[in-house]
Amino acid sequence: MSLARWLLIGGMLLLVASLMEAGESSSKAGMPARPNVVLIIADDLGYGEPGCYGGTEIPTPHLDALATDGVRFTNGHVTAPFCAASRAGLLTGRYQTRFGFEFNPIGAKNADPEIGLPRGEKTIADRLRESGYVTALIGKWHLGGTAAYHPHRRGFDEFFGFLHEGHFYVPPPYPGHVTWLRRIALPDGGRGRWMSPDGRMFWSTHMGHREPDYDADNPLLRGSQPVTEPDNLTDAFTREACDFIARHQAQPFFLCLAYNAVHSPLQAPDLWMKKFDHMADPQRRIFAAMLAQLDDGVGRVRAQLQQAGLTERTLVIFLSDNGGPTKELTSSNAPLRGGKGDLLEGGLRVPFLMTWPGTLPSGRQVDFPVSALDIAPTLLAYAGIRVPTSLDGQNLRPLFTEPRIPLPPRTLFWRVGSKQALLNGPWKLIRDQRVSDAWQLYRLSTDIHEDHDLAAEDQSQNRMTELIREWDEWNEQQIKPLWE
Repeated sequence: MSLARWLLIGGMLLLVASLMEAGESSSKAGMPARPNVVLIIADDLGYGEPGCYGGTEIPTPHLDALATDGVRFTNGHVTAPFCAASRAGLLTGRYQTRFGFEFNPIGAKNADPEIGLPRGEKTIADRLRESGYVTALIGKWHLGGTAAYHPHRRGFDEFFGFLHEGHFYVPPPYPGHVTWLRRIALPDGGRGRWMSPDGRMFWSTHMGHREPDYDADNPLLRGSQPVTEPDNLTDAFTREACDFIARHQAQPFFLCLAYNAVHSPLQAPDLWMKKFDHMADPQRRIFAAMLAQLDDGVGRVRAQLQQAGLTERTLVIFLSDNGGPTKELTSSNAPLRGGKGDLLEGGLRVPFLMTWPGTLPSGRQVDFPVSALDIAPTLLAYAGIRVPTSLDGQNLRPLFTEPRIPLPPRTLFWRVGSKQALLNGPWKLIRDQRVSDAWQLYRLSTDIHEDHDLAAEDQSQNRMTELIREWDEWNEQQIKPLWE
């Protein structure tokens, strides 16, 4: 063999060795080439509560810091006005009506083996784990309460939380907490509001039904094993999230932190209650304490990222799964009309924040309509994973570039049984067939509260016809709900 060939082979071997050494050094230094992702989901948080969305009653400094450090979407929507269906769309990047997850399983329906996120649908966690990410779900699942739908089987390496729609924040008799429960009747058989002599328990009949049996056949789980958790769940989920981050500094991770706060039951620790002693209404005071505790958890998670040196390598996303149920929680959706369960903006438009220092712009406000569907393709694109054409969302990266690249116009759709809606630019088409088959039309750019129905105006007829046709075409692509 010639000397030149030996030198060529030797040079190639040295190059391979140097590349291997560089790869080992990078791995040892914990420098993942792709971003970590922390997706934080609040439960039933109204649009108008965080300070960065106009809230003034309850300080939310850590949510506000997300807006200051990153991107605040003023026109961010979820795909359903209640928990489970919204999460199905968010975690798959596909309209949940495409695979029959149209309604919200509650109570005993969670234990039905036919109810859950269909096994043919891939989650964000599935796709990221297949590409080398370590994944965890901490908190609420609500996408199937039986073995086939367990988070471990849906892309998550680790799970700490519960499977159903809600959970009491501490075990009974709720030590160190103030609790507000819905009841049919008060201790004297009457209606109204009752407070226990020690001021720790409130009963109210204002909703006309009792508090759901959230904990029935719904234990707190680590993996698949029941555990006893003495801490308030908001604090426990924050603790577990910080621990996951600390343990996985050397590899790219996807952490879905799905708080059950501020979902009922209204239940808050004494420490946080004291911060709102100035509030006269005890229902509002408990809610305020719960939101402040949630906000503190967001701050602690970001502090853990900073302590681990991961701040500039981590994309943090925060959003609520739907609008707030005002009568149940006092949650504000201002300046929107409606709330949880409605296809009005108050049920669908949510606080939606993203931050990634050094990559995403800071202090940017985006008024372009976006959807929870967009999270999946955006994360896959940042992770260097091919975005499947089957996803319904858009990759939001162009909105963050300099100069910004406008996204193509698109229409958002909703169907929840007899309730249907469509959003196209400033135009909102909506109807509730329980009341009427007639569509209503609102121009959100000048009527955010959806007060002035333009459907009967002559100049709206062509637009109405086109939007209805568009909704009908989309609806034909959906399937019947798998359960009701």
